[in-house]
Parts: sequence; C-alpha cells; structure tokens
Amino acid sequence: MTAVLVVDDDPHLLRALRITLQAHGYTVTTAVDGTSALLAATQNPLSLIILDLGLPDIDGTRVLKELRGFSSAPVLVLSARHGSEDKVEALDAGADDYITKPFGLDELLARLRALLRRSVEPERETVVRTDAFTVDLAKHRVTRDGADVRLTPTEWKILEVLVRNPEKLITQQQLLSRVWGPAYAKETNYLRVYMAQLRRKLEPDTASPRHLLTEAGIGYRFMP
Repeated sequence: MTAVLVVDDDPHLLRALRITLQAHGYTVTTAVDGTSALLAATQNPLSLIILDLGLPDIDGTRVLKELRGFSSAPVLVLSARHGSEDKVEALDAGADDYITKPFGLDELLARLRALLRRSVEPERETVVRTDAFTVDLAKHRVTRDGADVRLTPTEWKILEVLVRNPEKLITQQQLLSRVWGPAYAKETNYLRVYMAQLRRKLEPDTASPRHLLTEAGIGYRFMP
C-alpha cells in the first residue's frame, strides 16, 4: 500500500482528501498542524506527503525543512497563496511540486502519480526521447530529425538538469545555482536567453513549446 500523510488545518478539505485518496488505494494519515505532522512523519513510513503551507502553529516552509532533515518522501505542497514567491521558497526548501488552491482532485491525483513514478525509478534511461528530439545523456549528444544538434556547454548543462528531472518543476534559483553557481542565483535574465536558444534548436514551434516549459516567475519543467 502507498502511505500518504496529508497535512492541512481545513477539516473539510482534510476529510475530502482522505476519502478520495483511500478510494484510490492509498493508506492515509492526517495532521492538522505542523507539530502533529512532524510527529506522524517520524512514526510512519511514508511514500508521499501532501503539505499545506498555511498551518496554524508552524509555517509550512519550516515544516518542510524539518521533514527534509529525516525524510526523502516526495512532498506536494498545497498553497492558497497565488504569488510565486512562496512557491519558489517551498520548492527551494525541498518540495517536489506544488498545486494552488482551489484545485481539482483529478489534477492532484495526477501530480501524486507523477511523484511516485519518479521516486520508484532507481535509474532513469540515459537516452531520453521526445517526439521532437532525443537526448543521449551518456554521450552528451542531442539529435533532431536524425541530425546532431550543436549545443553550447551552457545550453547542454541546462538541458541536462531539466531532462534528468522529467515533469519536475525546477526553480530559476535551482537551475542558476546548478549551472552557473550560487553567486548567480538571481541572474534570471541568463535563463531567458538560454531557454530561448534551446527552444529555437529543439522545439518544432518555439511560440508554443511542448517539452521545455516555463512557469512564469517560478521556473522551468521538462515534459517528455
């Protein structure tokens, strides 16, 4: 059974999530605040954690940082805050994905399935194929329509980070730190330039990209 911890101080939402998740075969533990969430996480082996950021006792981001001290279970953050700042902070603190309230239960379940797929795959194929291009991570080679695509070293580094984390939202700060180093974590203009170049080389329609996606003000996501 897949064990899920759901943390939210809204009793109606908590009940709805428990019923829905149990109906889809999950084993569900619930918590109404950060203190009980941390206690539950230490007492139960968990496959997934659904964490609301707006908790009554401890800020959700702080709870997330505490969780990351002892748990590697994927965390889906629930946020009633529509600004990108809180989401970026949560992702940088260790969240694997986020969903903004109000949300559809079908979308929530799909996000959970995606997180589970990533967590159970011990090693991803070194060759990643899309309908537009192929990336051979071992050979550092990209092909499109059977022909090699020449990438600069920086373009390759950006593409590699995204391709190694399929479907996962990578924040601008995470990407900048991995490619250029922590000192460049605020240079978001670098990313806009290089992502535009990558899309010109790899996407069939640069105006409507299908694989190298932008989440405005937050980061980027690779969709196979």
